[in-house]
Amino acid sequence: MNTQSNFPKISLFFSAIFLIFSCLIFFFFYRAINNNEKESQAKELEWRNESFRRDEIKTLDRSIKIIEGEMKQLETHFAQSSDIVPFLDTIEGLALKVGAKAEVASVNILTDQTGLMVGLKGSGNFENLYKFLTLLENSPYELEFIDMDLRRETELNAGNKNVTVSKWNVIFTIKLLSFTP
Repeated sequence: MNTQSNFPKISLFFSAIFLIFSCLIFFFFYRAINNNEKESQAKELEWRNESFRRDEIKTLDRSIKIIEGEMKQLETHFAQSSDIVPFLDTIEGLALKVGAKAEVASVNILTDQTGLMVGLKGSGNFENLYKFLTLLENSPYELEFIDMDLRRETELNAGNKNVTVSKWNVIFTIKLLSFTP
């Protein structure tokens, strides 16, 4: 009888120890899983922030590429001190497009204010000079016409002394307002 009464006590004792041991292992793994989950959430948040930052960088890069074209177009409206010669060539080229002749007589960089003064001599028939003036007014540069002197000259035709040929000469004084020294 003694053996039977000890057997349930021993098995109850081992069962209680096994239960406590199992509970301790359960809580140990439960905390480890919770810690890993917190770390995982922190890493996932860090990854999302990094992904969001990279998406923002890509968006900014695309925006910059889109704006670059607009910046280049905007910069064509301004002449810098290093771009004076191409600007002057552009003006002379406009005259050639309409059949007039133009040459730059003077160029002065204004010191008291930003601007560039250009003296321009042109010649041709009236229609061509008028078209040239229209092209200058509609050029991408912001120009202010300070002075214009338009004169008509008549010459006798070399082959026929009774026929006169009208020739027009113009002198423009133009201020380039969109000039950045």
